[in-house]
Amino acid sequence: MTKLVFLLSILVLSAAVVPAQKPTDILATAKGHKFTTADLSPEVQAEVAGAPAELKKFRSSLLDEMIAGRALALEAASQGITIGRLMANLKTGIPAPTAAEIKAAYDANEDALGDVSLEKATQPITDWLNGKKQQEAVVALVSKLQTKYKAAKAKDVNAANPNPADILATLGTDKITRAEFDKFTEYDLFEFSAQIADDVLSDLDEVIFNTLVADEAKATGVDASAIIAREITNKMVDYTDDERAHLNAEYGKRLTAKYGVVLQFKAPEPPVEAVSVDDDPAEGPANAPVTVIMFSDFQCSACAATHPILKEAIAGFPGKVRFVVRDFPLESIHDNSLLAARAASAANAQGKFFEFIDILYKNQDKLDTESLKKYAASLGLDAARFDADMNSEKTLAEIKKDIADGDSFHITSTPTIFVNGRRIGRISPESFKAAIEQALKK
Repeated sequence: MTKLVFLLSILVLSAAVVPAQKPTDILATAKGHKFTTADLSPEVQAEVAGAPAELKKFRSSLLDEMIAGRALALEAASQGITIGRLMANLKTGIPAPTAAEIKAAYDANEDALGDVSLEKATQPITDWLNGKKQQEAVVALVSKLQTKYKAAKAKDVNAANPNPADILATLGTDKITRAEFDKFTEYDLFEFSAQIADDVLSDLDEVIFNTLVADEAKATGVDASAIIAREITNKMVDYTDDERAHLNAEYGKRLTAKYGVVLQFKAPEPPVEAVSVDDDPAEGPANAPVTVIMFSDFQCSACAATHPILKEAIAGFPGKVRFVVRDFPLESIHDNSLLAARAASAANAQGKFFEFIDILYKNQDKLDTESLKKYAASLGLDAARFDADMNSEKTLAEIKKDIADGDSFHITSTPTIFVNGRRIGRISPESFKAAIEQALKK
């Protein structure tokens, strides 16, 4: 049956910020009922019970990831490049899969491939082997660098009574503190809790719905299946999932009101992360009540698609939103992303940043130096100044600072968007508008 998450979410009187740990913990109440963790499915009960142990493992893995990232950062800095370029350079040294390797992989997976010929399977297998080789190369490089920079864990990441100044790991004289770890993992830990909460709510919805329908059947002397048919199935015209969800929700509202459902369990809210606007290009009033920050890669197709949607959403709140763009070029997969970021910074120095990046987004297959200079000329920019700014160490340092800031918040993809410090998980006009409206209310 269609779930009632929307209905229940508007009936919160008190809320637990973490999933309940005991079978007796009350998740919701209704007339004559108390719904506890023990009412959930065995699978979700096991997930809830195992959450503390899984959380410790997850935190440990995040520290391992942070140590690996720090080792790569130290090596990239020693070479005067970004981590992305370090990864891109690593990929160029990996040999392409041989015909023998492709055939061996095909033979090893013959049962799974079925009737697919070797000719048709060659490209997917090649892509898989390339990915496998790249992963192995990264693991080998990280292991080598951790030895080179003498990486060592100093304190248990799951130790009780943590202090922000605690040193969790060292790489030579470089240190990773608890405060840095907390910043790096804040959103990841939210997602961990949110996933468990989603599973709890999904199960809880079904339990409550079925219980209320059973109560209604008992009270009216009508079979439960007949009630579902009367209130939902027989009212359907188009027989679509959306239509059924709407009818189910309408009936659920009536049941919820009639039986006084009160939800006491609530999914955690996304954290407010202390993301700086730095001194990056911006549109909108400096004192606007809402600040939208987008970490972008100008060679990223998703960024190109998102940028106009986000700007359209912002346009619906004139004078209330400041829009800031920060650089996060993914050099490991986009060869010209750093060059494009440097060019955009040069355009910004002449007051044409947003006009320039609009051109970049529309010409992502032509981001070489000559093309970038042509785009600058089309906007009437001073050619000599543009060239000097694009190639300056100051420009590169500013971009590297943006990348380092993004890394410190464990940003791994673009676009990554924050609205007053809250990371937007779903990219859509509706989610942008809702996030801005919520920020204005607060």
